[in-house]
Amino acid sequence: MSSGNGAAMRETENHFDVVVVGGGIAGLQSALDLADQDYRVLVVEKQPSIGGRMISLSKVFPTLDCASCITTPKMSAAAHHSNITLMTYTTVDAIEPAGDNHRLTLTQMARYVDTSACIGCRQCEYVCPVEYPDPFEQGMGALRAISVPFANAIPQYAVLNPEYCIGCGACVRACASDAIRLDQQPKTLTVEAGAVVLATGFHLNSTSLKPQYNASRSKDIVSPLQVERLLAPHGPYGRVLRPSDGKIPDSVAFVLCAGSRDQSIGVPYCSRVCCMYSIKQAMLLSGALPTADITIYYMDIRAFGKGFEQFYQNAKAMGISFVKGKVARITPQPNGDLMARVEAIEEDGRVMENRHDLVVLAQGIVPELVSPERLGAAKEEDGFIRRPDPLRPAWTGREGIFVAGTAAGPKDIVDSIMEAGSAAMEASHYLTQKRATADANAPSLELEVIGAASE
Repeated sequence: MSSGNGAAMRETENHFDVVVVGGGIAGLQSALDLADQDYRVLVVEKQPSIGGRMISLSKVFPTLDCASCITTPKMSAAAHHSNITLMTYTTVDAIEPAGDNHRLTLTQMARYVDTSACIGCRQCEYVCPVEYPDPFEQGMGALRAISVPFANAIPQYAVLNPEYCIGCGACVRACASDAIRLDQQPKTLTVEAGAVVLATGFHLNSTSLKPQYNASRSKDIVSPLQVERLLAPHGPYGRVLRPSDGKIPDSVAFVLCAGSRDQSIGVPYCSRVCCMYSIKQAMLLSGALPTADITIYYMDIRAFGKGFEQFYQNAKAMGISFVKGKVARITPQPNGDLMARVEAIEEDGRVMENRHDLVVLAQGIVPELVSPERLGAAKEEDGFIRRPDPLRPAWTGREGIFVAGTAAGPKDIVDSIMEAGSAAMEASHYLTQKRATADANAPSLELEVIGAASE
């Protein structure tokens, strides 16, 4: 069994103080907080690398700090912490009671690479002749059939995608450490833990949920995560280009509430971060494309956090156009343009037809974990993990199981980190109480010795 970090996980090692499910920013923060208190922590991440969604972002709002500069040190700290074991490319299938502990059934998926032998040299990647759309680059770049997931992935182990592998054997011949295992199979593992933190994160709903926006008909109707990669300095094209033809866009539109606050698509709630990540991206695009016209179509701007309102006002001062209106339809034109039909609310409902080169649909946040019940937690009507006690925001209602980050509902990065600390505190308090109870119920050695002497 391989952990994917500096200290390898032994075959016989199956008990931890805490298991953190999810290696995004919330999971890593919880793990580090607990490990610094000398708890032994296992982090289970289903992707080949830790880092979650945040590692793919360009900058964060409202400070416009580098997202990788915040995330990568935490990834590295977790990977090198003596009290943290990482298991990547692993899913949690079930969490069940096991006395006072919790038993977790895990499936470690096949990388087709022996991680105990892999040295991360990437020679297998360099010789692989097959490429497919890169999931880290949101399909805009290319990835080899066997490769390290992305440049700053942790751990730096290659993964083979059997869907695209043609079995040519080039990677096997190129691997100096004989780490390629084309016959590798998934493993089922069982571990026990005193407490569990669920930090399973989120994903964005589909751009195709609203057929009137015709996202399936144009590569230039894009998701926010695609824009993040276009803006990233190490993104797929090295600069902001229109995905369909490589044109530098001169007119960009953002459509807010394209995946939230809409009962017809099953997401009636506000996703909380869409306004601010759209404003952030618009500001960054304004810097990358100084001559471009940038428009944000919105119903309401919800600038609820510290510094958010000023951030919004700064965007307006930069010349970004905010149009209060409902986008009824986006129609791709034969020449590649995108025509947005908009009902302008502040202009007595006047209907406008505006041309754009690139349209960004502000998708909504939905829970990554579809069935929290199998992990010992209940869910709310919106699908996020239920938290029954407002005075214990990290508690799931089941003793010893806690929740952190967007697994419990839409929130920004700052709130996710704060809730991760809360979950770590709750888990630590729970383990401390459990140990105190066990010590109180344990027979006293001194009394036993006295009793034996009197006999």
